[in-house]
Amino acid sequence: MSSDQRPNLAVVAHAAGDLRVEARPEPRPAPDEAVLAIAYGGVCGSDLHYWLHGAAGASVLKRPMVLGHEIVGTVLEAAADGSGPATGTRVAVHPATPGGTGARWPADRPNLSPGVTYLGSAQQDPHTEGAFARRVALPSRMLRPLPDGLELRTAAIVEPAAVAWHAVRRGGDVAGKRVLVIGAGPIGGLIVAVLRRAGAAEIVAVDLQASALARARALGATRTIPATDAAAVAAVDADVTFESSGSLRGLSSAIGATTRGGRLVMVGLLPAGEQPVLIATALQRELELVGSFRFNGEIDEVIAALADGSLDAAAVVTHEYRVEDALEGFGVARDAAVSGKVLLRF
Repeated sequence: MSSDQRPNLAVVAHAAGDLRVEARPEPRPAPDEAVLAIAYGGVCGSDLHYWLHGAAGASVLKRPMVLGHEIVGTVLEAAADGSGPATGTRVAVHPATPGGTGARWPADRPNLSPGVTYLGSAQQDPHTEGAFARRVALPSRMLRPLPDGLELRTAAIVEPAAVAWHAVRRGGDVAGKRVLVIGAGPIGGLIVAVLRRAGAAEIVAVDLQASALARARALGATRTIPATDAAAVAAVDADVTFESSGSLRGLSSAIGATTRGGRLVMVGLLPAGEQPVLIATALQRELELVGSFRFNGEIDEVIAALADGSLDAAAVVTHEYRVEDALEGFGVARDAAVSGKVLLRF
């Protein structure tokens, strides 16, 4: 299978505050699964939540779980049933498996299916193991071959960039418009990059951290505002606003800063349960409040845009750590004052 004799190290969340780098058994693929050598994995906010809190929203750890869904690598062993890319192919991964019965969902939006599973998620029981490991077996249908010339490290942001691409699509036609992005962390920063590609005339980014605002400017923001300057944020009067901070204060600011008849795309995940929201203001302004959750086929468009250079999002990546140093990498990733997207190198 592989000439790599190193232990199959994986990043495993055992419980709140208990993150370990430990050797896992070699993968034993099903007929429709390929074995991948993972090259890079991006640390997502959900990974941090499983480490820090033992849960990501309503998805609670019940047993140890390998983390990771933002991954790229090379096929070591193609699927035995002949599906998917050949051995040696460099690939990105679409980590979702749609499905479920009961609740209805639009057939063309599988991200909304009630039983969807995601790599590195405790939403279902048993949990869906992630792919932060040197070698993993994954269904061949998840694999997206990378074009020649697109480096694995560059492609490591494909999954979060697809989240941003989906969000911008939910925002409608942004060409020539004034757009506001509240929360300039990795997802917000990638939204800025996608907006630049989509032809937004003005892109205003808001964040608490000066470092995040600097990255937003590098990614294409035409203006940045510290989140503490409430008056300046309220005065933006944006045609389209993206709320990617995942905070009530951010959502309130977004409602107040969106022009009458404008659209607000809610990307950041708020805590579960009832939340106080400025609905009266949204109603009086006839705002369109739109949700955005994960992505569907946008991953293929992101790969093409990264390959042809029309999407330049390199500035979102700020740190890289070996898998052996994953605990240090997670510690840096949790500090928004110093880091954007943190990559693990396997």
